[in-house]
Amino acid sequence: MALKELEVRYATRRSKDYKLADGGGLYLLVRPNGSRLWRMKYRIDGKEKMLSFGRYPDVGLAEARLRRAEAKLTLAKGEDPGARAKPEAVTIFETAARAWHANRAEALEPGHAARVLSRLERDVFPVLGAKGLKDITAADVLAMLRAVEARGALDVSRRLKQHVSQVFLFGIPQGWATHDPAAGLSSLLKPKPRARHMARVGAKELPTLVAAIDSYDGDENPRRRAVTRAALLFTLLTWARTNETRLATWDEFEGLDGPDPVWRIPPERMKMAREHLVPLSSQVVALLKAVHVYAKGAHVFPGDKPEQPISQNTMIYGCYRMGYRGRQTVHGFRGIASTWANEAERYRPDWIEMALAHADKDEVRGAYNSALYLTPRRRMLQQWADHVDALLEKGRETGLPRSSDLADAA
Repeated sequence: MALKELEVRYATRRSKDYKLADGGGLYLLVRPNGSRLWRMKYRIDGKEKMLSFGRYPDVGLAEARLRRAEAKLTLAKGEDPGARAKPEAVTIFETAARAWHANRAEALEPGHAARVLSRLERDVFPVLGAKGLKDITAADVLAMLRAVEARGALDVSRRLKQHVSQVFLFGIPQGWATHDPAAGLSSLLKPKPRARHMARVGAKELPTLVAAIDSYDGDENPRRRAVTRAALLFTLLTWARTNETRLATWDEFEGLDGPDPVWRIPPERMKMAREHLVPLSSQVVALLKAVHVYAKGAHVFPGDKPEQPISQNTMIYGCYRMGYRGRQTVHGFRGIASTWANEAERYRPDWIEMALAHADKDEVRGAYNSALYLTPRRRMLQQWADHVDALLEKGRETGLPRSSDLADAA
């Protein structure tokens, strides 16, 4: 059934692409960012192909139908209308950007590839998408980036500048563009504010911090006290973030009785929305087995209700009760471990960054493998656990965790 002008004008965005068909192969593709693009499917020599007619409202319904009719006449002559239309279509920034993205998507971790495309659809395509690559100026790109900066997304603006440059560098050898208008804009972008590092004590105070965790008595309830102590120690040993620890479930741990135990954190729980593998030291395995005494539900570190995890504030309040308010945060454990690893000078920076599950700082290297550097990371985390364990042993005779407290908690 043919489309009506009002249907096209008021087509609403949805969470996924969808099509409004006009017949004869012509349809309007409506994207999640609200852009509406004219497309036409056709077949020639037994193969299905597609034409791009531009963006609505730049190209209205009547003009799209006219272009469909022209394409049909070309087909009737036995010619391929795409052979003539394609060179024009790829000069449009959005078409070129999608071609660039598709060309590199297979080499990227799926979550990262989706984020790159999402940034383009949200901020770049509405401004530059319908422009020809040869018509886009440095001022056009800068205006788009300034709009992103205006909402405080300074890191995003720099990433978008990278993406736009890469699209042009992809298009220049193919004759779609003659130069990169985004080149040289870096110095005009607002600098990122100085990073605020989470409070943490220095290396000299680590023995005192470890002893404070080991002897934690900030709660009268023995079960709650044992859970808090175990969660703090587990976080310190694994370099995990607060939510990664508190939401940990037993089904995420593999091979606890084998030679290569790991903690497989699912993408939805990670800051970068991608799976992360944590090789487990022998000390962490021992702690997990001891924790089973009181953690009978799905969560490794249960709250007051067994079916729920500890609260968001359990561990930070534990730090407060140990006397570290303003001096040490739970997230700061990661900084302590990172400093130790970097100062040791025997661990490669890539191992450390991977162990911390940091974003790849080089977008060109955006491919991600959760098992990357797993063997050297296992060695590094084991040596870190040995270091922490040695500090613990200075304060007491027995190994970790405190069996008497676990027994009380059970």
